[in-house]
Amino acid sequence: MSRRDLIDPESRGTLDALLEAIPGGFNAIPDIAARRATVQQMLAAIEVPENPNVTREDRAVPGPDGEPDVTVRIYRPAAASGELAGIYYIHGGGMILGDIEGEDAAATRICDEVGAVVVSVEYRLAPEHPHPAPVEDCYAGLVWMAKNATELGVDPTRIAVYGASAGGGLTIATALLARDRGGPALRFMMPIYPMIDDRNETASSHEITDIGVWDRAGNIEAWGWYLGGRPADRYAAPTRAEDLTGLPPAFIDVGTVDLFRDEDIAFAQRLMQAGVPCELHVYPGAYHASETLAAEAALSQRIWAARIEALRSALA
Repeated sequence: MSRRDLIDPESRGTLDALLEAIPGGFNAIPDIAARRATVQQMLAAIEVPENPNVTREDRAVPGPDGEPDVTVRIYRPAAASGELAGIYYIHGGGMILGDIEGEDAAATRICDEVGAVVVSVEYRLAPEHPHPAPVEDCYAGLVWMAKNATELGVDPTRIAVYGASAGGGLTIATALLARDRGGPALRFMMPIYPMIDDRNETASSHEITDIGVWDRAGNIEAWGWYLGGRPADRYAAPTRAEDLTGLPPAFIDVGTVDLFRDEDIAFAQRLMQAGVPCELHVYPGAYHASETLAAEAALSQRIWAARIEALRSALA
């Protein structure tokens, strides 16, 4: 049986269409600039209606010491008043792809349905900017958000970090930096199918080779670019962190047909063993980013409903 046969049938149609349009999936495009352009076109083709309940503003904020400014996009419920919870949003893309524009719909949805101020960060990408540039950008943006909480209308005691895939790995890495550098204080973190282990030794990392979305070969390539020939530390690959105590309560979800399945399950177990409250969801039939590519599927709706409820509860 092929691993593709395990995919939720309702979620498979868009994946098949993607592979028909781009044989081998977008990771099969060798030139990184062309690959980025293809992903941008793919995301731009997804029709997203304007949401009048949410306002947006882009700003340039201070980056890491001696480095360029970082762009953030601020989302706020249009009818909100007073202090709200804050969610720091880190986009995905395997450390080599993606931007805030490509995840505008997800950030807007979270802002609207959770009723929180969302600050989405545009971090530098590998291979042009290998580790630690991306995580240092993410940390700098979080520091700015916390320092400017009053202006943003954010309750500084109710800040969460959210990110999927590479954004999930950076979510955990940013939380580790916040713990190790003495702040900002975080109420919650939601690393979604996070990319956290550079070793590629788990069973699922060997199983997922021909799905067409973030298969083994693409993951190995991305880690190579991200590390830039240097060994991984805990801020690059959070599975290498020996001490997980002191991290904020977590929510992790991953699909059974996702290359990151086993590393994410193992990390959730380690959080629990370290005394960090962690809610773990493993969705049968879900592949990497299936809730985005097959947004109308019932499985995708269940995935999003659980995330929204968890964010509301944690930030109440």
